[in-house]
Amino acid sequence: MTKKNINLLTKSEHQVMLYLWNLPKGGFTNQILSQFPESDKPAYTTLATFLKILVNKGYVKAKKEKETSMLYYTAKVSKETYCTIMMEKYRKEYFDDDPVAFIKFVAANNELAPEQKKEIIEALS
Repeated sequence: MTKKNINLLTKSEHQVMLYLWNLPKGGFTNQILSQFPESDKPAYTTLATFLKILVNKGYVKAKKEKETSMLYYTAKVSKETYCTIMMEKYRKEYFDDDPVAFIKFVAANNELAPEQKKEIIEALS
């Protein structure tokens, strides 16, 4: 999947991906489900549907385990790659593709400790 042909995630799909990304080697549906807090836990079948959608969108790979015939899911798109794509999208849509305006906005809207400001300046050098 390239940046140009990526299908953006819905809020619910994004939530599923966050929990899948928390499992570095992937997991079965029940393992992904166990990542959700009790107050926000979807039904098993609902999660299975979202995982199928994510497979179809190219974010997730599903492999059937021989011993159990259960599907094992792994992320095909890393959290870092998706974050890069989303930040690029926001920069283009909200900041006229101006990285300086984007960085100024982030800096102005987040309380930064002096050492964090120093890290940012060093990263820009």
